[in-house]
Amino acid sequence: MIKRLFVSVLASLVGFALYAQENPVSWSAKVENLGGNQYEIVLTGDIEGDWHIYDLGPYVDGPIATSVVVAGDGVKAVGEPYLKTEPHKAYDESFGMEIGTCDSGVQIAQKVEVTGAAAVVKVTVEWQTCNVGSCLPPTDEELTVKLPAASGASVSGDAEVAPVKKEGGKSIWAVILEAIAWGFVALLTPCVFPMVPMTVSFFLKSKDGKGKLYASLYGFFIVALYTVPIAVIILLTYILGGDAITADIFNWLATHWIPNVIFFIIFMVFAASFFGAFEITMPSWMVNKTDEKSDKGGLIGVFFMALTLVLVSFSCTGPIVSSVLIKSTQGEIWEPIITMFAFSAAFALPFTIFAFAPSLLKDLPKSGGWLNSVKVVLGFIEVALGLKFLSVADQVYQWGILDREVYLAIWIVVFFLLGMYLLGKLRFAHDTPEPYISVKRLFLAIIVFSFVVYMIPGMWGAPLKALSGYLPPIESIDFNLAKQQNVVVQSVPESGAHQDNPYPAKKFTDMGLKHIDGIPGFFDLQEALEYSKGAGKPVFIDFTGAACVNCREMESRVFSDPAVKALLNNKFIFVSLYGDVKTEVAQQDWVTLPNGRVLKGLGKINTNFIMEKYKVNAMPYYIIVDAQGNEIVEPRGYNLDKDAFVEFLENAVEVYNK
Repeated sequence: MIKRLFVSVLASLVGFALYAQENPVSWSAKVENLGGNQYEIVLTGDIEGDWHIYDLGPYVDGPIATSVVVAGDGVKAVGEPYLKTEPHKAYDESFGMEIGTCDSGVQIAQKVEVTGAAAVVKVTVEWQTCNVGSCLPPTDEELTVKLPAASGASVSGDAEVAPVKKEGGKSIWAVILEAIAWGFVALLTPCVFPMVPMTVSFFLKSKDGKGKLYASLYGFFIVALYTVPIAVIILLTYILGGDAITADIFNWLATHWIPNVIFFIIFMVFAASFFGAFEITMPSWMVNKTDEKSDKGGLIGVFFMALTLVLVSFSCTGPIVSSVLIKSTQGEIWEPIITMFAFSAAFALPFTIFAFAPSLLKDLPKSGGWLNSVKVVLGFIEVALGLKFLSVADQVYQWGILDREVYLAIWIVVFFLLGMYLLGKLRFAHDTPEPYISVKRLFLAIIVFSFVVYMIPGMWGAPLKALSGYLPPIESIDFNLAKQQNVVVQSVPESGAHQDNPYPAKKFTDMGLKHIDGIPGFFDLQEALEYSKGAGKPVFIDFTGAACVNCREMESRVFSDPAVKALLNNKFIFVSLYGDVKTEVAQQDWVTLPNGRVLKGLGKINTNFIMEKYKVNAMPYYIIVDAQGNEIVEPRGYNLDKDAFVEFLENAVEVYNK
């Protein structure tokens, strides 16, 4: 039953029905020197399959012609853009005119002249992609091309190009280190630890003298068995649906209530198994069959020995692998592959090390009851981590089940019970009775109880910045003692309006959306822009998400800073655009795309707008615009440097007031 549930979840990664269509056109740029200060910027369009774009036109009452616009200080366009490749000309009956189309390899050129000391050219290409049966919405992309100063210096080859902005997310090194740590933890489970000396001894007794080689291959096969399946799944979705489709799968996994509730249940089931309620094992026929084949010897035997280890240790490693894999699917597309490789490499490394240096085996602790204690401790951690998935669904769908204080109350109880277990005051079925606790367990208990004490003030509004990425937003708390005592330093907007309701926000205010604590504003950009015209202030766009971990960290660590809060309240009109909220808006706010698809959910509407207008596809992202929606300064993504954020805001104010 448990195995079928686990397999079905993995299968959903492949079988999930998708709605998104990736635009099959990508652009690159290069620069050729024409002599003197003149250059030719050449854009090359790579078009997939049977799709095409239209030529440069122009067309009156016809299709959307492809256009190229260059802009930048110290540079001017010379003439009009032109095609360097021949379009396919044909009479189109639907438009009643001759139309030119271009397929893959199309090249569009624009001559420019450098007039200043330096030149950074913004090249915007706009096009519409069609095939025999349908057309996609018009799309545009901005590329940044750097040219030398107006000195006649020659340049040829690829230009420096900066396409669609992609930011947000933590360092991949943090993800790798976490996966490595889990890999070493998996070794300390009772399913795996006793097999280390047994397996190493087997390779050392190899009769053909290839024991160390086979031990190395054994570790390699373990890594492959953990990494290759997830890589195949991701590559299949990428090949069949493209980068955007794969990203949509991970977005669905990260925000939709179905996978998050399933992940929560899986974590609770695994935790119960760790506590000793039942044992999760692979079918005996599968284990026996692989074990039989491992006796053949040679490379095939080594491979099946690795497969046997993976299957036998599933009851201990399964929950850990699931934790690593599920968490990594909430990041970039390639993160699951990297994290699984890091986890399995750490897991397999000791088998190879001990085979090359068997004398180290004598330093290993003996198997015993402490291994079951490791499982139980992991069970408590599984309960705590699994709660996050239920919290994500709760925040995205505004269920109101796990407010901040409820979430914290459960964590406090879980870690208090963990501390009691470490002190020997709580025992499970498979625990070995201990007459006394060791010094190590005592110190671990001190750490756990200190963590419990640290969390308690959070029940009444303490920010708990170290946990900001895991907890529901502080705005969801019922009773905030800090607010009641006016401890939090806030700045009243210059308009003199009351802090609780400083703006006449109307749209989407009834959806349970939360503003950043102490920084109120709007939830609809048009309302914010209209208000900005009268207030004479720029608009700060907070592209955020209810289930965005990095958004919570930014709010807790950066937006809580008094200097940041004062600037945002006094110098900007603040608007929060949620990109993952599933709540359906009123019919008059639905958005119909050119291909006929209707966007009804607020999150999809906001995401589509941000992607189309500002080329942003990551949360959090912060864009500062004027009352017409034009960017004032370069946007900013996830970065916990408070001083740099203050400088970012002050620079925007300075530019706006010029």
